[in-house]
Amino acid sequence: MLKQYKIIEHKLVESEEGGCPVLVYVCPDEKERKHLVEELKIDEHNVHSALDPNELSRVEFDENHAVVIIKRPKRYSSEDNFIFKISSIGLFIFPDKLVVIRAEDAAIFDAREFQKIQTIQDVVLRIIRRCILHFEEHLHVLQAISDELEEKINQSMENKQLHNMFGLEKSLVYYLKAISSNSRAIEKLKVNTAKLNFNTDNVEYLDDLAIENSQCYEQANTYSQVLSSLMDARVSIVSNNLNILIKKLTFVMISIMVPTLIISAFSMNVKLPMDQEHSMIPFWIIMSLSIVAGAAVYLIWRFKKL
Repeated sequence: MLKQYKIIEHKLVESEEGGCPVLVYVCPDEKERKHLVEELKIDEHNVHSALDPNELSRVEFDENHAVVIIKRPKRYSSEDNFIFKISSIGLFIFPDKLVVIRAEDAAIFDAREFQKIQTIQDVVLRIIRRCILHFEEHLHVLQAISDELEEKINQSMENKQLHNMFGLEKSLVYYLKAISSNSRAIEKLKVNTAKLNFNTDNVEYLDDLAIENSQCYEQANTYSQVLSSLMDARVSIVSNNLNILIKKLTFVMISIMVPTLIISAFSMNVKLPMDQEHSMIPFWIIMSLSIVAGAAVYLIWRFKKL
């Protein structure tokens, strides 16, 4: 699917007219891929790289355009089971236009970052900044989910919450790798500003991006270390909760077993030294002994704090 954008009053506006400087291909079909490869002279490998979530960020230069592969968080789905995944975006910078190839059909130019735009170089830098901010937003969500799961783990003995926590820890590993990869791509952009026709404002903006991405990496690394260090403690909490439950169930079983033992002893087919035919006294004696035995077990458990 192709979306075309024009720069009108320093903003990107979607248009159906030809000659638009910004072209966004979302999950391009075979016809669109053929157009990208044969007419725009984009290498087929680079087209696949823009759609490959496992591709690392990089910056390359072809004959008539520059290639920038950047990483960003993938939209979360309930089917992902608390694993936040990564997607790629391909930016192909031509002298007169920018071609964006991505796998997700999500709003990309609706944020306030895409204002005061004059050139396609501005658009490239805004897209990279939006990717960084998207990582930061997801990190806050990961932290909130982690806190919520921690509260549930403190009260639960199931493994479901632990599996979810492992999923978050795995997601942070992916995020660290992607953010680090973006950092290398930004550094290469800084080295090749002349080839990309970046002006002074673009260079300053690129420096700011490098700082923001570094801060994002530090934040993700901190969350990852904290989550990893607390996982053992949370596993111990679940095990301790299970031990407490087993102890309580053991007490209940003993409380039932002792009175049952007394009643079973008196209910055997053996003659007792009491009048069993004309009096209810034997019955009440046996019941009293059972109650006393149950109370004794409770008192021992209560005062010994077993």
